[in-house]
Amino acid sequence: MKISIIIPAYNEEKRIGNTLEEYGRFFKNLKNNKIIDFEILIVINNTKDRTEEIVKIYSKRYKEIRYLNFKESGKGFAIIEGFKEALKGKNDIIGFVDADMATSPDAYYELIKNLNNYDGIFASRYLKSSIVDPKQSIQRIISSRIFNFLIRVLFFMNYRDTQCGAKLFKKQAIEAIISNLSITKWAFDVDLLYLLKKKGFRLKEHQTIWKDREYSKINLKKAGLKMMLAIIRLRLINSKLKDFVRFYDKMPEKLKISHRI
Repeated sequence: MKISIIIPAYNEEKRIGNTLEEYGRFFKNLKNNKIIDFEILIVINNTKDRTEEIVKIYSKRYKEIRYLNFKESGKGFAIIEGFKEALKGKNDIIGFVDADMATSPDAYYELIKNLNNYDGIFASRYLKSSIVDPKQSIQRIISSRIFNFLIRVLFFMNYRDTQCGAKLFKKQAIEAIISNLSITKWAFDVDLLYLLKKKGFRLKEHQTIWKDREYSKINLKKAGLKMMLAIIRLRLINSKLKDFVRFYDKMPEKLKISHRI
């Protein structure tokens, strides 16, 4: 069995080296023991720092690490391009993980081991058995629960955490929905899971160990509003009002209410 692990990277010079060393060493050990084959695909997007330079160093250290570099930005965009590239290769599973090491290689491997007969599996920070370190603030918990409530109501997906940045899927599942993936910003993860659900693929939400490193840098009020608007817009796209949304998107920017989501 072989897995392609996609890591989107935007201005990650301070973290990407450690992430690639940890993931490279961990999965190389599994490969040497004939447990699982792997590749790590870094998708650099519109970076302004030394991310590419550092990735090049690790691609020489581990032959299983390679990278793509795009001028366009956005985590969703990077993952979609990573999917397209991974689909060209000989692999059985395609997944992605954030570059910040919030999900350790050990925790990611737990997803692989528990995929079993499911078509996809994703880490969840809000299952009772999950460990989040440090514990989230009350403001963060309330924001995430409101967001999750919207997803449950609008998309009928009974998941507790659609946004955790550690997911993996069987290759045939990604092949079936790649041409329909179009949301590249705040609603990317919901769009991905919703498309798979509509196609009848079996998905599993799994406990995880997640180490928070970035919340202090996020403006919850601003980000929360953008995420909620993105979710509502995604619901409209998947409804009888989809033509109105497409018409709105084609309007000149000066006539629009800003919705950069």
